[in-house]
Amino acid sequence: MNKTVSACALALFAVFLVASVLMLRPFGEPEETTMDDYIIGNAQNETGANNAVTSVVFDYRGFDTLGEATVLFTAVAGVLLVLRRYAHE
Repeated sequence: MNKTVSACALALFAVFLVASVLMLRPFGEPEETTMDDYIIGNAQNETGANNAVTSVVFDYRGFDTLGEATVLFTAVAGVLLVLRRYAHE
């Protein structure tokens, strides 16, 4: 029974992977959007940053970046607490 369930789960995962690869866009041919043109044309004026990537990460998506930094800090603090417990034993 367990082998059958495992085989079905593996087959489903393999089908998902193959379908995902087949649906990928060709490399080097991104879908053009108006958002790209807007950011390239207005990033420096709106944010004052010379680098468009920096302006997106820190200005347009600042709260998202803050959330990611918080998650990373919490993960590192948790790992340090776990390892500290084992270092004293």
